[in-house]
Amino acid sequence: MFSILSLIRAGEIQLVIIYVLARCFVVFVCMPVHELSHALIAYKLGDNTAKNQGRLTFNPIKHLNPIGTLMIFLFGIGYAEAVPVNPNNFKNPKKGMAFTAVAGPISNLLMGFVSVFFYCALYNLFPDSSTVGYYVLGFFYYAAVVNVSLAAFNILPVPPLDGSKVLAAVLPDKAYYKYMQYERYVMIVLLVLLFTGVFDRPVSFLTNFLMNLISFIPSLIFHVA
Repeated sequence: MFSILSLIRAGEIQLVIIYVLARCFVVFVCMPVHELSHALIAYKLGDNTAKNQGRLTFNPIKHLNPIGTLMIFLFGIGYAEAVPVNPNNFKNPKKGMAFTAVAGPISNLLMGFVSVFFYCALYNLFPDSSTVGYYVLGFFYYAAVVNVSLAAFNILPVPPLDGSKVLAAVLPDKAYYKYMQYERYVMIVLLVLLFTGVFDRPVSFLTNFLMNLISFIPSLIFHVA
């Protein structure tokens, strides 16, 4: 995973610019789509809670969380303001929560795929020395990496991430409620692990696997190694 701090230390100013632009795109476009996906699936499954609170929108101001947004720029992984969901409005509360939760990471994978597709489509159009090509390709590549990193990170079974809601469909109710009692402490531990880099290896491994997966078809179509 790429870190803006490591790029600054390495003196890679051009990469820092591309990195910041790509992450602005992720913060103001991809993360709102991520949260809108949660709200839309919940609405389709019978829960109007998110819609009634104005979350069924592309407006990024409605979705962004200050800490989660800062994490995106510093670490490349983070989260937005959680979409309110009332599982009692679903016909099957457990399945409804699981489908609503995975909608966000799936939207990131789809946006990552689109970014990779454009990267591969444009790859052979620019000469190796083209400054414009450097920035355009770099933008799409970083946008893909950050989107896939978001999907990999958010599927972790740690509150308030999406994976913790998917966990609710697997664990017995008593066990899940007991786990969620420690939500605040688990989040603190998560932040510490991010700052110390402990999570870098597992998230990077999953990100690389997913990047290879979504890159397979675009690479074949446009003959990009």
